[in-house]
Amino acid sequence: METKTSRVRIVPMFKPDEELVQSDIEKAAENPDIYSGSSHAPPKNAHLIYGGGPLIENVEVYAVFWGENWTEMTEMKTLLSEITKFFKDILVSPLMDQLGEYSVPGKYTIGRGEFTGHKVITASAPITGSAIDDAVIRTNLLEWIKAGKVPARNPNILYFIYLDKGVVVTAEGDSSCAKFCGYHDAIDKSIFYAVMPYPNCYGCLGGRTVKDAVTATSSHELCEAITDPVSPSGWYDTPNDMEIGDLCAWHFKKVNVYNVQVEWSNEKNKCV
Repeated sequence: METKTSRVRIVPMFKPDEELVQSDIEKAAENPDIYSGSSHAPPKNAHLIYGGGPLIENVEVYAVFWGENWTEMTEMKTLLSEITKFFKDILVSPLMDQLGEYSVPGKYTIGRGEFTGHKVITASAPITGSAIDDAVIRTNLLEWIKAGKVPARNPNILYFIYLDKGVVVTAEGDSSCAKFCGYHDAIDKSIFYAVMPYPNCYGCLGGRTVKDAVTATSSHELCEAITDPVSPSGWYDTPNDMEIGDLCAWHFKKVNVYNVQVEWSNEKNKCV
């Protein structure tokens, strides 16, 4: 993995007043007072600059639900259904249209996308109460592609990997529900993926339902992966070390019936 700061590519937690360690997760879930309850305000000098790297023009989202509970627990099966419907609707919605301002004339034209399918994978899945590192997730994704368990790579495909309830994800020394709520990255600058841990802490729920938290986090990473798939070579705010979603973290709107995050607009100079 290329060396990056931990802030890049992640969905930050709901503004913690203090840094949490893994042992604090249960306490944080039970005690909302650990958090200030305020959203992240965009920096006054916010502005994205294109760095010459790849963009995703017409995103093809393929979702992997990794773990046994996605087929065994009623609440997880319901969430799976809600996530797949979310992508089918949101990828042909105005949320995608607004990203068109980040097209690069003669090189990339960002438009609407499509949801190409999903798969539940139980083999080698981390179990509830365990932790899995990003390096292991990347290895498994490459094996799934090689074995034909998921579609082959192409310039538009974006793999979304949803983890089982109670599984902690670690990446670059940080942990989900302690430092981040999700992230996106690239393998060999050509395989684009996002990782979505189950939001089982206040810092990733922010007082919202699991469904609304998941669609918000997914929309955050979806828009960032489209506009900056190989961070920070796409559209990136270098002075503030942020992507399109980071600048507007924890500010939301409704698109159709879905809770999604607003995203930074250079044209309007605000989150929209």
